[in-house]
Amino acid sequence: MATTERKPLLLDFEKPLAELATRIDQIRQLAEENGVDVSGQIRQLEARAMQLREEIFSSLSPSQQLQVARHPRRPSTLDYIQAISDEWMELHGDRCGGDDPALVGGIGRLSGQPVVMLGHQKGRDTKDNIARNFGMPYPGGYRKAMRLMEHANKFSMPILTFIDTPGAWSGVEAEHQGQGEAIAYNLREMFCLDVPIICTVIGEGGSGGALGIGVGDRLLMFEHSVYTVATPEACAAILWKDAAKAPQAAVALKIISHDLKKLGIIDQILPEPTGGAHADPLKAANILKQVLLENLDDLNRLTAPERRQLRYEKFRKIGVFTEAAH
Repeated sequence: MATTERKPLLLDFEKPLAELATRIDQIRQLAEENGVDVSGQIRQLEARAMQLREEIFSSLSPSQQLQVARHPRRPSTLDYIQAISDEWMELHGDRCGGDDPALVGGIGRLSGQPVVMLGHQKGRDTKDNIARNFGMPYPGGYRKAMRLMEHANKFSMPILTFIDTPGAWSGVEAEHQGQGEAIAYNLREMFCLDVPIICTVIGEGGSGGALGIGVGDRLLMFEHSVYTVATPEACAAILWKDAAKAPQAAVALKIISHDLKKLGIIDQILPEPTGGAHADPLKAANILKQVLLENLDDLNRLTAPERRQLRYEKFRKIGVFTEAAH
């Protein structure tokens, strides 16, 4: 299949890196044209570029991490599934007359082990995003997900879910179809499943749309992903009547992986390649696969009642804090 070179999509804080890369290319081109050996200078500049990239991505603000999580080239659910699975067959339909493309799932093998994998699916361009409703499922998407999870439970296959949505679709039509009921049903039923469940936030995890496939024995999260009760823009509009205060809201909401790990919301942070998962998708997929296999190995040692009890206790602890008297 023919491929065309795509221009990189630069975030504001990545511009110094792009300028340095352009400078390196210019020096290399001039050296070739004039027959001059500048390999030592180029190595120094490349080392400086790597150091600068590490410095930038190790000190991102919450609002900047949100930009990385929303990057249009960030690997999606289908990207990861195709990269980590030995074989994969997508299954369609909620058995109620619909098939929501914003939530995909099916059966596959992970290092020989049969598993059910499902998750939110955003588009790569405007046309694809419209077709997939920007990764915001209708109720039928959550009913399809629950059908697949019940299938996994029936045939003793672990469940792997991948979270990447700004939230469930909140339009009038979705409300008419029972959006709240569909998500609530999933929350209740996922607590009752016997098989291991591992949920991974791969991009943007927002509101009940994320929770609808987010009840698991382990909740993993990529380093530059975000997980939040509401988008910072929505929070700022509600609290301050000003969406421009989204960066301030992003800090207050504690949406980044390291804050959520401290709060006990997530269980493990997955490191990303320098520059984010979109900079090296295959390396990110290899990291994800290794961590999933390690967690599956741990969970498979437990009995079904033990997993259900630990799952229940895990979520009961969320939001419980002890404050010292002053």
